[in-house]
Amino acid sequence: MSSDIHNPVDEQFRDKISTVDKSGKRIWIYPKKPTGKFTNYRIWLSYLFLIILFGLPFIKVNGEPFVLFNILERNFILFGIHFGPQDFYLFAIAMLILLVFIILFTVIFGRLFCGWICPQTVFMELVYRRIEYAIDGDYNAQKKLDAAPWTADKIIKRVSKQAIFFAIAVLISNTFLAYIVGLDEVVKIIQEPISLHMGGFIAMIVFSFAFYIVFARLREQVCTTICPYGRLQGVMLDNKSLVVAYDFVRGEPRGKIQKNKTISQPAAVATGDATGDYIASVQNKLGDCIDCKLCIHVCPTGIDIRNGTQLECVNCTACMDACDEVMEKVNRPKGLIRIDSIEGITKKGNKLINPRSIAYTGVLLGLIILEVVLFSLRSDVEVLLLRTGGLLSQENADGTISNLYNYQMINKTNDTYQMEFKMLEPASGTFEIVGGKSPTVEKNNKAEGALFIKIPKGQLEGGKNKIVVGVYSEGKLVTKVKTTFFGPIK
Repeated sequence: MSSDIHNPVDEQFRDKISTVDKSGKRIWIYPKKPTGKFTNYRIWLSYLFLIILFGLPFIKVNGEPFVLFNILERNFILFGIHFGPQDFYLFAIAMLILLVFIILFTVIFGRLFCGWICPQTVFMELVYRRIEYAIDGDYNAQKKLDAAPWTADKIIKRVSKQAIFFAIAVLISNTFLAYIVGLDEVVKIIQEPISLHMGGFIAMIVFSFAFYIVFARLREQVCTTICPYGRLQGVMLDNKSLVVAYDFVRGEPRGKIQKNKTISQPAAVATGDATGDYIASVQNKLGDCIDCKLCIHVCPTGIDIRNGTQLECVNCTACMDACDEVMEKVNRPKGLIRIDSIEGITKKGNKLINPRSIAYTGVLLGLIILEVVLFSLRSDVEVLLLRTGGLLSQENADGTISNLYNYQMINKTNDTYQMEFKMLEPASGTFEIVGGKSPTVEKNNKAEGALFIKIPKGQLEGGKNKIVVGVYSEGKLVTKVKTTFFGPIK
């Protein structure tokens, strides 16, 4: 990627990902337990995330879930508002808004979402790994335990850890299903005989094992090789994007702290920008990086951030905490690894407002305004009124012309409506409902039927006429429907 900063002497990191060796075998990552200010922020943010994730399925509005994404039955509820297939355009625009927001967010803030908000990272780093640290110990203890022979102590630790991992996977699976079929249905699957909910039970088992495999075995592979967002990172970032970056100007040339230690030749550090320019360090001393490699040890994807922004980096900021701790111990300024842009490091300034960010912001605001307008025009009950095909208009003995129509009403709310029709244009029209009973549409359901519309012959212009029908419930106008009415050709 064009914005990588690296030591030109060592470019091997470009040829492979950090979790695969030369033979193609996976390298298991043992990250050191991170501590520090940013880690604490992430922990508190993860608590909020987990409370929202596991709490939303329990929230109900008028007996209905607050949030539901029932794809099988095409029943969607968002913040207590029902959405059906007819509202697909709202979902399409919402997805575009999300896509543009992700692009804009990445252009400005890099992969901060991945390291701080993404459910994969929250569960992996702030739930599963913390359990692993509690049972197996820190990274060195984990390495020794893996290499140790199978003793009673190792078996107890392995079995207990995997059992807890699977139990959490089951909890996540049930929560995931609650967002799809609703909490009440999940409770039924758990409490009632399996034969009554075979499909739901199979889905629960499949999802449980899927989540277990993801967090117990795949781990960082999801971020580095599976997630499409990570693969697109290089396209969306530029030298002005904020990323977790190593200040190579201040840190190079790196080396262990030794009294009166100098170097005989200046070290060159490549900026890696589009022009291929290079910045040379003319200092006749070592930089602030003491090459302790703690930034590598704490990295959950196993990269060396000093090589520059890489595909595997999820901006988790663990390396920032590790480096700040070391800088504090050696009495050097913090922020050798920090959230900054390449431009900010090389030019000591960062300009986030640029033509690209302005363009994405404009598109995003335009989509949001469009979504708000369309949502405000959305009615609680959608009515479709179509003239029955294949039938001609009829002239009645009372001097009126009648047309037969089919109607369909879709109720998007939790209320039941008793509906009635009134002619708005022309006001002299009347209705005759087939069956004689005004339609009732139940909550989150639909009603269908047929009716005759009668209009005095003198009110028609002949041939095709435009009419407007008002749909009322308890005297209140719910929606208006425009349709056509055929009269005798003059």
